[in-house]
Amino acid sequence: MNKKQRAGRNQTITLNGTEKDKFQKKLSLASKSSVSENALIHGDLYKVIDFIPNASVDVLFLDPPYNLSKRFNNSNFNKTTEEDYTQWFESWFKLLVPKLKHTGSVYVCGDWKTSISIYQVIKDYLIIRNRITWEREKGRGAKQNFKNSHEDIWFATNSNSYTFNVDDIKLKRKVIAPYKENGKPKDWQESDEGNFRLTHPSNLWTDISIPFWSMPENTDHPTQKPEKLLAKLILASSNSGDVIFDPFAGSGTTTVVAKKLNRKFYAIELDEEYALLAMKRLEMADADNSIQGYQDGVFWERNSLAEQNKIKKKPK
Repeated sequence: MNKKQRAGRNQTITLNGTEKDKFQKKLSLASKSSVSENALIHGDLYKVIDFIPNASVDVLFLDPPYNLSKRFNNSNFNKTTEEDYTQWFESWFKLLVPKLKHTGSVYVCGDWKTSISIYQVIKDYLIIRNRITWEREKGRGAKQNFKNSHEDIWFATNSNSYTFNVDDIKLKRKVIAPYKENGKPKDWQESDEGNFRLTHPSNLWTDISIPFWSMPENTDHPTQKPEKLLAKLILASSNSGDVIFDPFAGSGTTTVVAKKLNRKFYAIELDEEYALLAMKRLEMADADNSIQGYQDGVFWERNSLAEQNKIKKKPK
């Protein structure tokens, strides 16, 4: 990665030469002897996938390149036709399905265009449950179109028997009109920070902050997903000790959140630099297991006081 001039308050996670050497020695390569639980594997998905045990995964999280021309460190993904993208997607997706447990769940990220291909493929392999739409507060404006400011996450399961922990992913929202019954709050709570209500999770998420330079989870990966987003998905569809699998690990957000939430993981990343960044983030999680926007077992709406104040917690 190219060196950049960074502001004094910039918290972007980077690697120096000493750290690269250290983490290269720890990085798992594509061999049967090294693929174990909590393994971050540097390798090609098509070559590594056979080493992941079948029927071992509780949650499969997929964040593949969208059908856009994008540079990922030392490699490029080039935009292609919808048909070719759909064929490419299915070529590796069908290899991942056998890794799921009968009770396993799958989350697939995409934008409004690639969602068409995602739906066409996963409907033939899994039971589609929902499509989450989450707001990205970043995005480029357009002169002759609407600004793209959201992405999709398709939620599917391997069977009708699956985990969904609704109470673990409720959102704490500020009460605009605090209604009282017999002089007492009805379905909301008073606190020093204001009046709040725990609400059931919907499939429209407006409480996510994209990682940016002043956030301690930020890296130079161009499509990094927020830890808060992964925390919602992992808590919803798994329990402590379950296995999370991310075959497009990038800078390691899935592995880091899995570790912070006491889950196990398998992860694959093609680019060595991103894999090394993920290793550093995993080490950092030993000292700080907090997740911005998630405190004391509760998710807070974006821009609330508690969401902005990142409380340090002792490692578990």
